[in-house]
Amino acid sequence: MKQLITTLGPLKREELGLILPHEHIFVDLRTPDQPGYAEADIDDVVRLMAPQIEAIKAQGVTALVECSTGGVGRRADADLAVSQATGLPIVVPTGNYREPWIPDWVRDASESQVERWMLEELTGEIEGTGVQAGWIKISAGDDGITPLEARILRAAARAAAQTGAIIGSHTIKGRVVLDQLEIIENEGGSSSRFISIHTQEEKDFGLHREVFARGAWLEFDHIGRVPDEEVVALVLRALDAGQGERLLLSHDRGWYDPAQPGGGRPQPYTHLVASFLPALRQAGVDEPTITRLTHDNPFEAFARPVSS
Repeated sequence: MKQLITTLGPLKREELGLILPHEHIFVDLRTPDQPGYAEADIDDVVRLMAPQIEAIKAQGVTALVECSTGGVGRRADADLAVSQATGLPIVVPTGNYREPWIPDWVRDASESQVERWMLEELTGEIEGTGVQAGWIKISAGDDGITPLEARILRAAARAAAQTGAIIGSHTIKGRVVLDQLEIIENEGGSSSRFISIHTQEEKDFGLHREVFARGAWLEFDHIGRVPDEEVVALVLRALDAGQGERLLLSHDRGWYDPAQPGGGRPQPYTHLVASFLPALRQAGVDEPTITRLTHDNPFEAFARPVSS
């Protein structure tokens, strides 16, 4: 049986509806060596972000995937507080971002140590918060995978193979995604447990086809940040190519930023339901397909086997 691992415990498919697969509650894009990195009062985070969550709950959203990982200010304690304050389950990752956002301890660790850290968070808890990691988030450089990023990816591939957790990667170039899939398969993992995050940034649709043909998931996660008609065209092309069974849609929005006064001004997560889905319907996409894209696919991607 597969379940989604969230801040409010494991959840079955029938307990969930629409899921946003790529959003942020808390992000710090300063590098981890900067003063004040990832520091914020949790009550302040809740005050700023809870209204954003309440707005999507009112739209029928039933869960949100947090994509802030190690290196860009992951705060599982803040995710938990926002989740508990609003009653919305949040899926929190283990893993680490790309260079130069890799902290010294990861840089100095062996592959086996990084693998063990991920496994401990995927099967236990993150940093004493009581929150179990639901998936693995990593990244790769735009021009290729660095040796350090490859080391993190190899550790992630082994941790994913042992737990069934999916790996999602912030990767801009399709050729780099294919290199990542090669590494994962060489480590005994499966390309079917990989999400090509920011697929829309690769303009060569032939590379979309190659990544999908390898079994990976595609994700268009800029909804609400570009005109709807641009994303509708991408989705229609993907559907025509038979990619709807492994396609994810989200905003990549939020968030509380501790580098900004008062956490900054969050960008809402409401555009998909309020504007984009109506645009898809207007373009002729039927309700079963919309349900697959927004309900079934996110669950199938992020859920994993849970031992009884």
